[in-house]
Amino acid sequence: ILTILGNSAVLATAVKRSSLLKPPELLTVNLAVADIGMALSMYPLAIASAWNHAWLGGDASCVYYALMGFLFGVCSMMTLCAMAVIRFLVTNSPKSNGNKVTKNTVCILIVFIWLYSLLWAILPLVGWGYYGPEPFGISCTIAWSKFHNSSNGFSFILSMFLLCTVLPALTIVACYLGIAWKVHKAYQEIQNIDRIPNAAKLEKKLTLMAVLISVAFLSSWTPYAAASFWSIFNSSDSLQPVVTLLPCLFAKSSTAYNPFIYYVFSKTFRCEVRKLQCCCGWRVHYFSSNSAENAVSTMWSG
Repeated sequence: ILTILGNSAVLATAVKRSSLLKPPELLTVNLAVADIGMALSMYPLAIASAWNHAWLGGDASCVYYALMGFLFGVCSMMTLCAMAVIRFLVTNSPKSNGNKVTKNTVCILIVFIWLYSLLWAILPLVGWGYYGPEPFGISCTIAWSKFHNSSNGFSFILSMFLLCTVLPALTIVACYLGIAWKVHKAYQEIQNIDRIPNAAKLEKKLTLMAVLISVAFLSSWTPYAAASFWSIFNSSDSLQPVVTLLPCLFAKSSTAYNPFIYYVFSKTFRCEVRKLQCCCGWRVHYFSSNSAENAVSTMWSG
């Protein structure tokens, strides 16, 4: 519920301000699309399976669930990596080249991110890697436990781990460390804080917001990655079901954090959310204070 409501507010704000969106903000929209896509395509099936105390459906639904999770997970990771690189380029470029990153460039980058994510999600379907149920039995993902006996599966895990996790994570860390160093040096040159330009303060706030988004995502998925890699080299029976369940739930919660971070750091997003609240509140009050016939006639009359 938090994921759908929060990211829907992000998308509604983006649609309303579409003509004013800056190129880097398109990546924020893409991240919201990935988060809400994961929530809509996966969470209802997982919740129903939890109430059923067993996975609903057969192998087909299990493969579907795992594919959606892998697709949207890789897409989110690569989007965060692209955000870090673009933030680094914008921060380190001269003011004269501040608009060097165009909307067309970002749109092409977003298309590449989705194609890259789709490629990795399809690979287990064509024989490189496997999809299967989680040890606790109410969701599906990459079948980690099958890989310690299979060179094919192990090569997939190793390649995926390097190209979809380690390299993007190292890129994110390197970019934000570079930005932090540049900001630190710039602030050292300005002794009086009152003389710091508003543009520099805004840049610092945007960078901090991007860092928190990345930290929230990586922190949410790290326990799940650790539990998954344990099951590669050890039997899945060596871990209690709750030990494998909690990291999975914590990883899924990563889709709900970003709108709260935007709300804290973005004045524009706060204003737009308040307008949405006022608009929705007015509509509920208006329709509840009229008869159903009047409400329907009002809707038809525009």
